[in-house]
Formats: sequence, structure tokens, C-alpha cells
Amino acid sequence: MDTLIAEDLLLLLLDDTKGTVRASSYLASALGGAVLVELALAEAVELEEKTSAWRSAKVRPTGAAPQDAAPHDAAPHDPVLTAGLATITEKDRSPQDLVNRLGKGLKETLTDRLVERGLLERREEKVLGVFPRTRWPAADATHEHDVRRQVRAALVEGAQPDPRTGALVALLAAVDQAHRVVDHEGMSSREVKRRAKDIATGDWAAKAVRDAVAATVAAVTTAVTAATAATAAGY
Repeated sequence: MDTLIAEDLLLLLLDDTKGTVRASSYLASALGGAVLVELALAEAVELEEKTSAWRSAKVRPTGAAPQDAAPHDAAPHDPVLTAGLATITEKDRSPQDLVNRLGKGLKETLTDRLVERGLLERREEKVLGVFPRTRWPAADATHEHDVRRQVRAALVEGAQPDPRTGALVALLAAVDQAHRVVDHEGMSSREVKRRAKDIATGDWAAKAVRDAVAATVAAVTTAVTAATAATAAGY
């Protein structure tokens, strides 16, 4: 099944039974990072070289549409990627800025898509009979299980990930969820986390792509740190 990396990330972070999201406080940044990573893998965007220690590196379009160089089977004219590329084309922005911009409202967009495709079920309910809440339990977890097997093969079995799986693992590492989304019998959580970080910096894509992915992962990690600090402070 053709899905975006952001959709696969969302499926992995959703509890199949409860329909609630792990890492909800920084989910938007993680999903925005997934869109940016996918565009980097498609060679539609690149990270410019830093010319000053006082200026952060910016992301800029390469001039190639996502479908022109896509190395996997994502939908060639996907509106999420098209919208993301349009945002990047507006002006040069840092990865930190972009993961937040691209992630705004993306959970709602992606859950609607996944419901339409029969992968999730939308359940509307009220907590204590008053407060509305939406949950998205799995309706058909076949695709998610396939993705989870690929992630587990890389994290636990030592398989060399393809670029798509490598990028997904890097994003999971950024939100500190790699050890939570796979069964790692025989390995400790610390070992799985270490393996995820090793994969995130591994040689599974061309250098220009890896640089863009690394900058995106760093931006997501910064967003996670900020969200965690804000939660701890009671904001």
C-alpha cells in the first residue's frame, strides 16, 4: 500500500486499541518532520551549506517535483507533499521553522485520509459526558504490521534499512519512541534506543539526503525538548 512516511509514523504512534496518540504534545512537529524528510528523500529539497556560524542552514527546493525523483512508491501527486513543497518554495526557512509549519493541522489531515482508506476508524465520544474526544483505533492493521516488521528488522534483527525505513527510524529516535513501537525481546530499551540513533546517523542514503534528514531530526528533537520542558513547567 502506498503511504507517506508521515502516515506510517502516525500509525506507529497510535495505540491500535485505544486509538490515542503517543507523544501527542509534539506530534505536529514529528509529522512535519516526516514530510520534510520525504521531500528530502525524493530530492525535491536540499539543505544549503552553512556560510556563517551565526546563520542557521536553510532548506530550499531543488526544482524537482517530488514525483520526479521519488525512490519509493508514494503517491506521485500527493497533496500533502505538494503543499509542503509550496511552503518551502515561498522562502528559505530553517528546518526548525519548517517542521512546525508543515506539521500544523497535519494530524487531522492524515487521520482523515487513513479513515477513508479503511486503516483507521474514527470514534467520537464525550469524556464525563461533556468534553468531546476523538479516537482513531485500527480498522485494518495489515499495512501497519508490515511497516512495524521492517522497523523491527532494522532495530532488533540488525538488518540494513532502506532509505525510507532509515528515515522512519530516525524520526522515531527523535521523539524517543523507537523502543516503544516494536517488540524487542532479548534487547533492552536502552539497546534499542542506541540502535535507533546509530541508524539515524547511518549510511543508508546519499550524503546530501542524510544531511537534510539529520537537520530535520535535530529540529524535531529540539521541538520535543521544548514541549517536554513546557509540560514540566505546567504551561
